[in-house]
Amino acid sequence: MSERSGFPGGSRGQGPTPAPVASSQNTAGQEVSTELPAEIAGADGVADEKRRRARARTAERRDRMVDAGVAELARWLRDQVAHGLAGAERAPHALWDEAARRLVDAQGPALADPVRELAAVPGTGEHWPSRLLEEYGLLHLLVRAHGRREELPPGLRATVRTRVGFTAAREEVLAGPHVRDDWYVLGVRESERDGLRTRRTWLRGLSTGRPALVLAYGTSSRPLDPLDLRPGTAVDASLAFHPDAPPLRAVPATLHAPPRTAPPPGSTVLELLDEHAAALAQDPWLDRWPAALSSVRLARSDGLHLIDTAGDALPLRTPAPWRLLSFSGGAPLTLAGEWTPSGLRPLSAWHPTEGLVTLP
Repeated sequence: MSERSGFPGGSRGQGPTPAPVASSQNTAGQEVSTELPAEIAGADGVADEKRRRARARTAERRDRMVDAGVAELARWLRDQVAHGLAGAERAPHALWDEAARRLVDAQGPALADPVRELAAVPGTGEHWPSRLLEEYGLLHLLVRAHGRREELPPGLRATVRTRVGFTAAREEVLAGPHVRDDWYVLGVRESERDGLRTRRTWLRGLSTGRPALVLAYGTSSRPLDPLDLRPGTAVDASLAFHPDAPPLRAVPATLHAPPRTAPPPGSTVLELLDEHAAALAQDPWLDRWPAALSSVRLARSDGLHLIDTAGDALPLRTPAPWRLLSFSGGAPLTLAGEWTPSGLRPLSAWHPTEGLVTLP
């Protein structure tokens, strides 16, 4: 069985092309030296050192810019709380957009998104002031954690850097340990903002039980690659995980066998909530978590809910509930989705006789 490295987008059965090896003989069969002259080798070493120093200066300059941006965000948060939450309902979108733009300018793009999303909270729902204050508190916690990042455990420190906008290079991640498993594809969700298209592919290891998130990005000039990981399939593969806590985001390393159709894994509502609570203890800013619930039924009680065999329930958030209701026919099914603070957003559902259906 041939293996494919770095899927999706790799070439099956083809590894990296080996570099040409210099011959130690000339055409007459005489031994010749293949060593570079000392002055050339020395020049290469000097060039490498210059590049290393340039990268270090660039990293230091970005660190200073991000520090300044985070400090400005801290002042902005204090101002919003000092002015009170009542005025937020009448505030123009420019209040949030301008703060987000300054964070992008300060090389902290990951902080800009949650700030921009705050504009949708005021005036939405009965308890919007509490939700807005909660979002302010999470941002303030991230600001404080960034300021004390050197005191944090390695995993949490990596998480804070990721939440601010620093990400590990793909090569660095792939150089770390790999986790091999049969990874079941729970579902895929794509979104677009400011011309950037994001694809989230959620996986669950059938043997290890580990969750994994594979991210892909595309633009109008560079579209997303065709989807290799299709919901409802399991793939024998090795993944390399980013050093965050909990380790969730992964980079595909090696595909050991073609994907195959398989029944999904599943848990109870209580098991999902316990797992999510443990993940939140490591990353308080976690806004979604992969869920796969088995033997659940749909029920209406102040909105649509999922109920498992133990009677535990979760709220369901979907723009197309009737499709799911018609698919289940009132029978129990396995449902996979993203567990969020507002409820479970379904991605796919599996029925023993009907098979799999993907959901918007």
